[in-house]
Amino acid sequence: MHATGQVHNPRMKWHVFLLTIYASLVFPMPTTASTQPMEQQTLSQSPRHPVVLVHGFKDTSRKMQFMASYLRKQGWTVYTPTLSPSWGQIGLDELAGQLSTFIDTTLKPGEKFDLVGFSMGGLVCRYYLQKLDGAKRVDHFVTLGAPHRGSLWAWVVPNPGCRQMRPGSVFMNDLNGNIDTLGVIKFTSIWTPFDLIILPAASSEIPRARNERMNVIIHPLLVFDRRCLSAVADALKG
Repeated sequence: MHATGQVHNPRMKWHVFLLTIYASLVFPMPTTASTQPMEQQTLSQSPRHPVVLVHGFKDTSRKMQFMASYLRKQGWTVYTPTLSPSWGQIGLDELAGQLSTFIDTTLKPGEKFDLVGFSMGGLVCRYYLQKLDGAKRVDHFVTLGAPHRGSLWAWVVPNPGCRQMRPGSVFMNDLNGNIDTLGVIKFTSIWTPFDLIILPAASSEIPRARNERMNVIIHPLLVFDRRCLSAVADALKG
């Protein structure tokens, strides 16, 4: 035994040599392709469009941050504009103009993207798609608790935006009379039968959409409920 405390045993060296050969056969060295960054591999396998999330009545972009965080963890690039004022003081067509400006100044010219609208934001998105030529750039469109055929609550407040959301309004009839414009888009409407903001709740069901019912207890939870978040992600992948 040397001062280092190591034992020089020829048989031990031979055993180590055999174990090294065995390991090289059972556990081969990684190939060059596997050394690529994980995000690069994921992107090359499953490219995704950026997603724009549009908030609803009395909200700002903060309302959509939980969903934005969820989708970003799934690999999407997400944008959350604030459209203002959002209490109905101006028409939904004007808010759609703000949305159009945000998209034109934030995304690359002609870049395809996906659109998600919550509550009133779903109608703002529809005006952008149907009236401002947005349908040419959008692949997937998802709404959550959107009053596609209006809501009786809109009769309570007589401002411009709420008047547009009344069932049978000129605004609603115009959008729904032009619904075929959305035929080129993958359109999903997620709604809850327990909705007390969209009255009747079934107003969120609309032709041309894949209507998906979620038993969420109250309207605001549609953008926080994990089942809804998963349904949005699945719709964007479809």
